[in-house]
Amino acid sequence: MLSIQTSQSVAAAPPRTASWLRYAAPQAFFPLAGRLIPWLQAAAVLLSAAGLYIGLFAAPTDFQQGDAYRIIFVHVPAAWLSMLIYLAMAFWAAVGLVLNTRLSSMMASALAPTGALFTFLALWTGALWGKPTWGAWWVWDARLTSELILLFLYIGFMALQAAISDPRRADRAGAVLALVGVVNVPVIYFSVQWWNTLHQGSSVSLRSAPTMATLMLQGMLIMTLALWAYAIAATLQRLRAIVLERERHTEWVQRYIMEQQ
Repeated sequence: MLSIQTSQSVAAAPPRTASWLRYAAPQAFFPLAGRLIPWLQAAAVLLSAAGLYIGLFAAPTDFQQGDAYRIIFVHVPAAWLSMLIYLAMAFWAAVGLVLNTRLSSMMASALAPTGALFTFLALWTGALWGKPTWGAWWVWDARLTSELILLFLYIGFMALQAAISDPRRADRAGAVLALVGVVNVPVIYFSVQWWNTLHQGSSVSLRSAPTMATLMLQGMLIMTLALWAYAIAATLQRLRAIVLERERHTEWVQRYIMEQQ
């Protein structure tokens, strides 16, 4: 009898996968995002403080570039995130396009401004690094040019969605543009290998040992985690605003707004 009851209880228990799938609904994901945001914001502040301390004060001076190299503690993580966020945006846009899931398309829209911010930050900090290193704020280098194209893709994605009044049509049009633009991401990453460029090669690679000091690497990785935490928090905050806007006619949103007043 005990074995029968145990098997019945196991059969009655909902699959773990199914319990996670319920968060695909905007109404279910909205409160979860609200609970995650404060923790992510706190992590971003603490990790940024630790990473910037290592990068600006604890890390040794580079024997070739001097202290000018310290811009990499912001530049490199921002450049990494600019590409990864675009891939995430294109992924969620594709999921929304294929499966017609509302939250996926909303997630793609929420990721775009943060991705554009990090792309601009990568270009701006790159210019600050390039002036003392190359003697110029900007050169039409393969990596710089393809990173600039990435910024235009982000802006184009947001502008296209804003130009179409129907959210569903805007999501589909934006998804097509995002998927077409994915080809630019490997161009950015491999540009220093495919062409003879001024931009230096990667100091961190999964296929070889890092070429920088351990303390420098630690600071860069901590700053990467800090920017990741900020990016996720900002995206979730923006996603909640998009959900409220698109679901404003539903009963649960009207009830939530009344509770906040």
